[in-house]
Amino acid sequence: MSTALDFMLAARRSEMQGLQALALTCHLVSEISRLVHALQRERGFSNMYLGGQAERYRQPLDELSATASTCEERVRTAFNRMDIEQGCAADKARLFTRIAFVLHGLDALPAVRRRVRAQQIGAQDATRSFTRLIAGLLAVVFEAADTAVDPRITRTLVAMFNFMQGKELAGQERAIGVSGFIEGYFDQAQRDKLVYLEDAQRRCFDTFLEFADPDSKRCWLTLCSEELVGEIARLRQVAARTSEQSQVQAAMGELWFELTSQRIDSMKQVEDDLADKLQVMCEHSTSQAKADLDSQRRLLQRLNSLDDEANTPAARLYNVQATELDPLPGERLGNHVQRSVLEVLHEQTVRLQQLHDELESARRSLSERKIIERAKGVLMTQHGLSEEEAFRALQSAAMERSQKLSDVAQTILNYDALLKTPVARPGVR
Repeated sequence: MSTALDFMLAARRSEMQGLQALALTCHLVSEISRLVHALQRERGFSNMYLGGQAERYRQPLDELSATASTCEERVRTAFNRMDIEQGCAADKARLFTRIAFVLHGLDALPAVRRRVRAQQIGAQDATRSFTRLIAGLLAVVFEAADTAVDPRITRTLVAMFNFMQGKELAGQERAIGVSGFIEGYFDQAQRDKLVYLEDAQRRCFDTFLEFADPDSKRCWLTLCSEELVGEIARLRQVAARTSEQSQVQAAMGELWFELTSQRIDSMKQVEDDLADKLQVMCEHSTSQAKADLDSQRRLLQRLNSLDDEANTPAARLYNVQATELDPLPGERLGNHVQRSVLEVLHEQTVRLQQLHDELESARRSLSERKIIERAKGVLMTQHGLSEEEAFRALQSAAMERSQKLSDVAQTILNYDALLKTPVARPGVR
């Protein structure tokens, strides 16, 4: 019959298996980070290529496509390393669904590239195709953070997801800026979009700062203080003042593209640093779990040898929930051995509870983001709003009620669910 220590060892083995799976996930996130950056650069140069600069940007665009294809192969290899037969737990369903969407988008990417080269697609449609794929890749990172089992790694994943999301919004801002400056002015929809993207970036980076480690924070804050950020801010102001009657030279599109590309490339340094930290933390947590497992195995072997010497059956630890570490009457082990067993068990119980509490804190940010995104979807579907308009509506409601954005979003979801609930008529069963 299994003893308490047998189940303690089983718990530790399960934890270690979870950490080993998490190490694969962190590797996947690192590879996705590289692919997203490559696709962002390819999207930017595609915009310039389609914006009347085909001859100048054809060669760098081909080189960027080749780089992105290499990154894509590494991501596909990381997907293939995932055990989709043995790893099909309920908490992986959303992650695997996101991966399926990404693979579908990657399969369609060569056709998009051919249409770009042949100039059979407009800049907006090309941007939309790249953006949809990048959004799918970021969704994989989000689900990876939501299924992580280690609180420190979860916090880093949350920080990295929000930073990658902010960087992607900066990429979208670059695309809109290129389009508007090349055209000579920004219409109202473009100006509204730029304001929304700037605000959304700020929110992502604020969340990043909440969960990032001190070194990553310092690196980002240093980047924010550079002159480059000020120059981009001045160009935003220029864009906001343009109109069909007050246009600027198309050459400003190249200046905007160069400055925003420098900013995005600088962001990659922070992103790479976070990816490296993930790998180090995964390796450390796995090594620590293995060492603890070996230590508990040695304790179990010692207990078994004592049992053999005394010719007694294996001990049953009936007081594992006790706060005191004294043995119960009738237990066969010696006092010092019993205390060692219960101390190990008590320590493991406390540690797991602390891990649970820290995980809940990190995942709360992800949960709130899900709620806000779902509420935005309801507003967009039911009222025909754009994403920016839906978010503004949520923001306004939160300010008016002095509530958190996620609380307002939850109220909308609750009301939507209530409207969809069938109402039983009197006398009808």
